[in-house]
Amino acid sequence: MMGVFFSSLVELYGQALWATWCSLKRSWVTVFALVGFGLLFVGVARIAAPLGMGGGLLLGIANAFLVGATLRLIELSLSGSRTIQPADVPESFGHYFWDVIGVGFVLWLPMMALEMGMKTNPYGQFLAAAVMVLLFILLNPVPEVIYQVRHDSPLDVFKISYEFVLEHWIEWFLPFALVMLPILLSPDGLRSFFELSGSVGRGAGLDFLQLLLLPFTLVQGWLSYLGLDSDAQWLVVIFGTPPVATATLLFRGHLFSLLRKTTRRQRMFASRMNHP
Repeated sequence: MMGVFFSSLVELYGQALWATWCSLKRSWVTVFALVGFGLLFVGVARIAAPLGMGGGLLLGIANAFLVGATLRLIELSLSGSRTIQPADVPESFGHYFWDVIGVGFVLWLPMMALEMGMKTNPYGQFLAAAVMVLLFILLNPVPEVIYQVRHDSPLDVFKISYEFVLEHWIEWFLPFALVMLPILLSPDGLRSFFELSGSVGRGAGLDFLQLLLLPFTLVQGWLSYLGLDSDAQWLVVIFGTPPVATATLLFRGHLFSLLRKTTRRQRMFASRMNHP
């Protein structure tokens, strides 16, 4: 039975990787769009920095705008109907803006209450980290839910994400665990994992900086693990992060779609039939 299960996993990831490669070949515009979005976000962050609460609001709007546009480009890339064109970038503006705003707002209130409550608790830092890791796990597929599943409200997005993780947690998180190995095996591995998962969990994966910083960290971790010279590392990391970030989002999208179409039992049965 375990052999059939692992065989079904190999077939599942093989399908997702092949679909990712096909989508990536059609999505070179998305790679350059992410670079432009990143520069735009940094520019807005500099403008917003001295503006206090108003600056935070401006940065939140910019984040929702850019994340929504990114999800739209990934959605177009997944469809496979055509190659992404430069004209698709401005067309993506405004898509999923209110979905990202709604999810962020619903999370912001309990996060603020948590941070205030933890200040007087001697175990506050540990409890806050545990909550962030839990959010990272349960809300991990939120970006894919937003652009692939029909939903009526942010709470509906959370519910669908939670149910998806309960049913497919092994298949969904195993690739992430594998690419995280160099970081987890480093001297500060556990602390780095909590920092990464906490940052992603806080925004349910809808923080634009995290869309780039997470692949950036993973690429850097692998290069360090392989012993690449530090000067060469920075060149590879800087130029490699945008395509890796795009490929990661595409792989997640394809894997999410494949998992929603079948159950674990169906995949194991199909694998058994293919390899009697």
